[in-house]
Amino acid sequence: MTLFLDADIRPLEAGWTLLLTEAGAHESPDTIHRAAARLAAPVPGTVAEALTKAGLFDPHHPVPLEGKDAWYFRSLKGEQPGPAVLRFEGLATITEIWLNGKLELTIESMFEAHDLSLELTGEDELALCFRALAPHLSKRGPRARWRPQMMDSQGLRLVRTTLLGHMPGWCPSIHAIGPWRPISLIRPAAHSIENLRLTADLDEDGTGLLDVAFTYKGPAQDLTLSVAGESVTLTADDAGHYAPRLTIPAVKPWWPATHGEPALHDVSLGLDGTRHSLGLTGFRRIRLDRGDDGKDFALIVNGVKIFCRGAVWTSANITRLPGSTEDYAPWLMMAREAGMNMLRIGGTMAYESPDFFRLCDRLGLLVWQDFQFANYDYPVADETFATHVHNEVTGLLSSLQGSPSLALLCGGSESEQQAAMLGLPPAAGKTPLSQSILPALSASLRPDVPYIGNSPSGGPLPFTVNEGVSHYYGVGAYCRPLTDARLSGLRFAAECLAFAHVPQQMTLDRHLAVPPVHDPRWKARVPRDRAASWDFEDIRDHYLAELYDVDPARLRRQDPARYLHLSRAVSGEVLEACFAEWRRPDSCCNGALVWTFQDLLPGPGWGLIDATGLPKPVWYAARRAFQPVRVSLTDEGLNGLDVHVVNDGPEDTALTLTLACLREGRTPVLSGKTALRLAPRTGQSLHATDVFGAFFDTTYAYRFGPPAHDVTVATLWTEGGDMLSQAFHFPQGRATATAPAQVMTKLVEGPQGWYLQLETDRLQQSLHICLENGRPEDDFFHLAPLTPRRIRLTGTTGRPKGTVEAPGLSPISF
Repeated sequence: MTLFLDADIRPLEAGWTLLLTEAGAHESPDTIHRAAARLAAPVPGTVAEALTKAGLFDPHHPVPLEGKDAWYFRSLKGEQPGPAVLRFEGLATITEIWLNGKLELTIESMFEAHDLSLELTGEDELALCFRALAPHLSKRGPRARWRPQMMDSQGLRLVRTTLLGHMPGWCPSIHAIGPWRPISLIRPAAHSIENLRLTADLDEDGTGLLDVAFTYKGPAQDLTLSVAGESVTLTADDAGHYAPRLTIPAVKPWWPATHGEPALHDVSLGLDGTRHSLGLTGFRRIRLDRGDDGKDFALIVNGVKIFCRGAVWTSANITRLPGSTEDYAPWLMMAREAGMNMLRIGGTMAYESPDFFRLCDRLGLLVWQDFQFANYDYPVADETFATHVHNEVTGLLSSLQGSPSLALLCGGSESEQQAAMLGLPPAAGKTPLSQSILPALSASLRPDVPYIGNSPSGGPLPFTVNEGVSHYYGVGAYCRPLTDARLSGLRFAAECLAFAHVPQQMTLDRHLAVPPVHDPRWKARVPRDRAASWDFEDIRDHYLAELYDVDPARLRRQDPARYLHLSRAVSGEVLEACFAEWRRPDSCCNGALVWTFQDLLPGPGWGLIDATGLPKPVWYAARRAFQPVRVSLTDEGLNGLDVHVVNDGPEDTALTLTLACLREGRTPVLSGKTALRLAPRTGQSLHATDVFGAFFDTTYAYRFGPPAHDVTVATLWTEGGDMLSQAFHFPQGRATATAPAQVMTKLVEGPQGWYLQLETDRLQQSLHICLENGRPEDDFFHLAPLTPRRIRLTGTTGRPKGTVEAPGLSPISF
C-alpha cells in the first residue's frame, strides 16, 4: 500500500452505528428506514463486540451471526471537501462499501486491505454492508480431494476468512464479522512512497546489510537513507525507482531476549533535509538447518542454534479480535516474563496487526507465522481465489517489512497431515499453494525469513515426529508415558502438550462458579476433538493417575479440593519433565511450542494463561522450564541420574551446583556440590556421581534393599549465593514423597516491593500462594528443606494479604 509520508491521517473510530438485518433484506442503504433502531458500534471492532456491549450477545453462549447482514453507518458531513483516501485495513468478510448510496467497492477477503480514493463533498454518508456469510459457505466449489472434520463447514475452503469460531470443541462459535481492523481518512500531501521493500540482514562478520527499494512520488530533489549512524545519498533510475544498500560495520545485532539484546535501529528517509521514519528494524541472520541428512529442523540465529520455546498464540480477545499495542502488550509481556522466545500464529487463527510484531521486535520474541490456510484442500486453480491469496500475502508481508521478530513463514497448518491421515499418498498434501505460490511470494517479499511448506511436515509421513517439524502429542492426547518425550526422537514441535489446564480459583469464582468437572457448564469449556469419545480433561486425569498414584474419579468425589489442586499441578509437572528432556545438551530436539498460549473463554482450556489474562499454574511451570539459565534432572535408569545445566544468555556465567538426596523429604542421605563455569549459549551435562564423588543409586534402578531416599534436589546458585533454578527427581514417584510438612512464612518489604519468605522442615510439593490482589513471581512450586525461598509479590496494593496452600497443609495466612 502507499506510504503517505506527511499526510493528514485520521482514524475513523467514533460515530459509527450498526443495524443487524436478515440476509438480503436490503440491496442498498437507500432502502433502510433512517429511524430503524441502530446500535453504537466500535471501530475497529466486530458485530459480536457491539452486541455484547449492548447486552444483546453472550460470548459464553454465542448465537450464530453468519446468517445476518450487518450494516455500519457513519456520516462524513462536515469533512473538508476535496480529494481523500479511505483506507480499510481489514473488513470481515463479504463487504460492500457504499458512499452516498453508490456502491464503490466489494471486498471478498477478511485478510486484504484496500484504499478507496474519492472526492469528498462535505455532505457524505458512508455505509458498509457485511453480507451474511452462510450463503457463501453453502456454495459448491471445485471438488476437494479430502474433507476435514474439525470445522463446521466445508465451504470455508472457498472463502478467505478466519477459522476461529468455526471449530466446535476448540473455540466458541463467535463469528468474525465487521470492521475488525482500522478505517482511516487520509488527506494525501506532497510526499508518498509506493512498493516499499526493506530487508535487514546480518553478514557472518557482523556487518549489517540493509536493502531498501521503493518508488518515490513528490517534489524532493535530495533523498538520503540513514540507519545506525550510516547514511547514503539516493539516486533514482529512469522510472523513479530507488534501490539502495547500506552496510553498517559491527552493527549491534538483534537477538531473541533469551540469548541477548533485541537491538533495534531507526531507518529514516531524508527528503531535502526533512527526516521521515520508515520504522525500526533489527539486524539478525536467520537460517533453517536441516542437518546433513536433511531430517533435522533447527533455527540458527546469528550463527547460534536457538532452542525455541513458547506457545501457539490464539487471540487477545475472540469477541473483538483486537490489534492495538494496548491490547497485545499485557499478553506479550507475560510471554517475555515466562522466558519464551517464540510464539506461533497458527493457520487456524487470524493474522495479527503490525503492532503485534513491533512489540515482539522490542521484546525479543520470535514469531512463527503460518499463512491462514489449514486442513483444507484449497482451490488454488481458481483464478479469483489465487488472486485473493496473492493480495493477502503481499499485504501481510509488505506491512512487516524489516521486522526482525518474523522468524519463519509456513504455508499453513495440517493440510499435509490431513491428506495423509485420510489415506491419500503423502505427496497429495503438497499442493501448489504451499509448494510454489506461497514460497515464491515469501522469497520475493521477505527473503531474510525461512519458509516451510506446512506444519507438520517431513519424514515418511507428515506427522512423523523424529524428522522435520511435528505436532507432538505422544505425551498428551495419545497418553504415552513421560519417557516418550525422549523415545520419540522429537526434532521440533510446532505444537505440543495440550491439556485442559485448570485456572486459578479466583478466575473460576468470578467467571465459572459451578461445580468442577462434572457440571455441564464446566464441561462446555473443556476442549475436545470433534466427535472424539474423550476430551482433554480425560488426558489430564490420565497423567494425574500416573504421577500421583490416585484414582481421579474417586478423588474428585471424595476430596474435590485435593483433586483440583493436583489437577492444577499435574500439567505443569508434565511440561517441566518434557522440557527437561528436550533442553538437555545432547537432545536432538531444537524447540517445542505449547498448545496454546491463552484461552478464548474462562475455564479449563488449553491456554497457559486464562482468558482474563491471569496466568494459570501451568504458566509458572513453563516459566521455570524456559529460564535462560536452568538446571534439570533426567532419569537414565541403570546409568543413574544426569544433571543438565544450560546457559542461553550472552554472558560467561559462574555457578555453583548443589545436589542432595533426601529421605522422608528432609534428611540428607547424600549431598555434594561443584563449581561450574558456562560459556555464553552453551550447556553441560554431569552424572550425579560426578557431584557426589561415589556411587549412589539415585534412580533406585539397582534396588539393593529398600529405597534410601524419595527425592533428589538439584539447585543452581549464583556466585553471590542467590538461587537461580531448582529441579526435583522422584525415584519412586511423587506419591511416596508426600508427607506432612511445617511451612513457615514471613512478609518482607524490599526496595522493589514485597516478598514472601518461605521455609519448610521437609519437602512440600506444589505450594500455592493465593493473593487477594496481585500475583507471585512463582507458584505451584516445590519447596525444599534447608533452602529458604523468597518469592516476589507483584501487582499488589499496600501490604499483601493471602494464604499459602497445599494438599495436607492447613492454609497459612499472611
